[in-house]
Amino acid sequence: MTGALHTGLMLFSFVVVCESEPTHAGPDRAGDLHEQSKLLHLTSNWAFHLVNESLDFSGADRFCRGQFSSLVPVEQSEDRGGVLELLQQAAHRTPVWVRDPAKAASKPLALSKQYLQFPALNFPRDSREGFARVNMSFPALSSISVCVRVQWNPEWNEVSTIFSYAAPVFTNEFQLRGQVDMQGRILLALIIHGKHLPYKASFPNDGDWHHICVTWRLSNGHWAIYVDGDKKDMGSGSDTSRNIYGDGILILGQDQDSFGGNFTEPFFGNITDLNVWNMSLEARHVRALSACSSKTQELLFSWNLEHVSSHPVVSEKQALLFCPAVHQQMELQGCRTLQGGSDQPPLLGLTDCSDPLPFICRSSRERFLKMKQISDSQTSQPTAFMNQLMKLSNHSQAVLGQQPSGRGSLSQVSALLEVSVQALQDTQQEGLQPADMVSLIQLLSLAADVPTQPPTKETSIQELSQHFISVADNFISVADSIISADNALKWQAIKEVVNGPMDVVNTIDQMVTSLSASLMAETDHMTILRPNIKLEVQQQWLQGGSRGSSFCGPETERLTNLDCISVPNQKIQDLHNNGFHKLTLVNTWYGSLRPLFNREENITMVPTVTDGSQRYLGTVLGSSVISTTVLGDDQPLSTAVHFQLQHRVQNPTGTVYDPVCAFWDFDLNPEAGGWWNTKGCDIVSKHYGYTVCYCNHTTNFALLLQVYEAQRSPENEKALQVLTFIGCGVSLCGLLFTFILFIAVGVPKSDRTTVHKNLIVALSVAELLLMCSDWASANEAACFMVTALLHLFFMASFSWMLVEGLLLWSKVVSVNISEDRRMKLYYIIGWGLPVLIVGVTLAVSVDEYKAEDHCWLNVKTDTIWAFVGPVIFVLAVNAVVLCRVVMVTVSSARRRAKMLSPSSASKMQTFDLT
Repeated sequence: MTGALHTGLMLFSFVVVCESEPTHAGPDRAGDLHEQSKLLHLTSNWAFHLVNESLDFSGADRFCRGQFSSLVPVEQSEDRGGVLELLQQAAHRTPVWVRDPAKAASKPLALSKQYLQFPALNFPRDSREGFARVNMSFPALSSISVCVRVQWNPEWNEVSTIFSYAAPVFTNEFQLRGQVDMQGRILLALIIHGKHLPYKASFPNDGDWHHICVTWRLSNGHWAIYVDGDKKDMGSGSDTSRNIYGDGILILGQDQDSFGGNFTEPFFGNITDLNVWNMSLEARHVRALSACSSKTQELLFSWNLEHVSSHPVVSEKQALLFCPAVHQQMELQGCRTLQGGSDQPPLLGLTDCSDPLPFICRSSRERFLKMKQISDSQTSQPTAFMNQLMKLSNHSQAVLGQQPSGRGSLSQVSALLEVSVQALQDTQQEGLQPADMVSLIQLLSLAADVPTQPPTKETSIQELSQHFISVADNFISVADSIISADNALKWQAIKEVVNGPMDVVNTIDQMVTSLSASLMAETDHMTILRPNIKLEVQQQWLQGGSRGSSFCGPETERLTNLDCISVPNQKIQDLHNNGFHKLTLVNTWYGSLRPLFNREENITMVPTVTDGSQRYLGTVLGSSVISTTVLGDDQPLSTAVHFQLQHRVQNPTGTVYDPVCAFWDFDLNPEAGGWWNTKGCDIVSKHYGYTVCYCNHTTNFALLLQVYEAQRSPENEKALQVLTFIGCGVSLCGLLFTFILFIAVGVPKSDRTTVHKNLIVALSVAELLLMCSDWASANEAACFMVTALLHLFFMASFSWMLVEGLLLWSKVVSVNISEDRRMKLYYIIGWGLPVLIVGVTLAVSVDEYKAEDHCWLNVKTDTIWAFVGPVIFVLAVNAVVLCRVVMVTVSSARRRAKMLSPSSASKMQTFDLT
């Protein structure tokens, strides 16, 4: 095996957490086990792993989740102690990423919550004299940041000045200019202390709002230009070795060839949200500001039209801006870090989330040991799939190299997915083993995190689009193999390592959302269909009107209602009305997830039926899973959806189902990978076999079926009690009257009358106990005793019925046994057999013997067969006896009739005379 192959398979085939770091050369790393052991620390409950390579915060978080763990939190003393011991053990003294439990998870928000209104200034095209002046006095500045939102007039293509700051002693002190290039982009350039920096940073001249920030500081002359939160240009220079002069004038929409006047380069368009700080903002601050967060520290000027005077041609207007950070409580201070070592106390801090740092992953001790067990078994005895994968990889070198970013390149991921699909096809007969499933889930997690790449001179947009489609196709093929219903038992074998099948669903969501723009580069519709998954990506331009958004699962041979989901047309129109141009819908159907969930693990949910008419038994997943993701201009959005799903669970006898519309919430229980939630979802209509739902957000949806045992109402219970008393009372009176007749009338003693008397006693006691069983149900011990006696005497009743049949057989069909011997056998069958059956049943299943809510055998277990089985046997034997007795009786009657007929008598006389 080559070194490259070994490296890739170590990462892919899941060779323990500490062996699957995102960097280092494979052979060197594998040979230094002592160094690797320093990066791992086990406590009584947790396993901590230091990944001594640097990723940004989000990359670190994704890497840990790809290793079936999570970034370590430090709010608990056990976690903090374990982290510090690991850092001291590894002699690591630089900061590492840790998880901040107070930081809210990022979710797509409803469209109505992602817009804010800003007062704006409009600089019209019909006048070159428009400008606005900020009415404040500026001090001398050793650093400065200016952020503003602009909407460029697409029809203007000359040099324009967005803002200019001039001091009495120097006019071109600080200025931001823009011009349109040949490709239709707006190029930006700074002027600092009169020095004109090159036009480099840019944004498209598309008529939309764009957020622009410029920063500068004296200490090292560093300056930067940010567009829409991204750093587009930067530099430094020693010739800017003084403060920006104070007491200057800040003008919007014009340059200043003289102090406060002589305007020659007007801006045409709209300007809003201008803010000035006496500091050089960091990248994290700019990203947060671009998403409409606020920063008041060192703020010199905050946007307020009351503090701005403008030329008469400049008008005020309201701008509705898309702000994805609204209500998300986006952290300006950065992400949580921890620094500790042998010679210093632990120090918690905050760092820019985009900075690359080492990090610590944490998993439970049980999960780590299970992962190690799977790894050891895969190393010592590779499965058929892994052997085939290594064979194919050895020829194609299709492995995941370990890049400094912790992720392979797109070409490496594509190659490994391709050989994985081939290996799955080659080993289809052997099937996947649990260790293979863990490895493949890890592969999908890594592949979903691979960044896309723009087209190059060597690869056209068409070729790159086809390449992405191939990646998605292979990705879905691998995922389809993992969530096959044939692997239900294997999912139970890896439940200590993998949270569940929704982890696979999450990787598909991430992959398709990340690649959606590339997948739709050359087409507006794509469908991938596999036995267990159907994926559809569709794109439409909203200017031409909506084509609809309905998506349904695969058709079946039965003409039933399909699983479907759609975004209401009004919601799509709202996107268009709010300025979105492109709509991308990612829809997925999963048909095999229901068998993969642990059936013994009940879904905790408050019952919807609370009137007492039905007893709640639990909640189960009762449908396929269907999902939709809405992207507006490639930005994830949350909007309302309608969906209908078929019920895929059959009703056992005595139970009913009540459907509940639900979705999988990955943030509800993050340690377990999420859980079902019903917030924001309602039932539109219920039908036989399917339910229609409405949810006010987008995610993965399903139907949960609440299982109820049909209960009788108090009125019905009372009526049944009355009927039972009347029926049993009449029967008991008849039995007692018959017994008295046998004694009083003086019926001759015989085996037939003895059998009748025993049958009467057994039936009478059984019916008397049945009438008293309702009173006994209040006491557990009394109810158990009544159940056993009912079982005994009803069993005795049927046993004496069997004896009645055997007696009839002996009288009519066969007369070979003496009466004394026959009665001994009858007593053994009539009383001994019931005692034996009841005794064995109690000994074998005493814990499952009695029903939960009444005094009788448990019909939900096999205990009931201790009564039903013998009864069926008795009925079968008596039916045979009845048929045989009827046949013998009819035959005897015919012979007797034939002998007594006149013709037969004359023939007999003639025969005698001869």
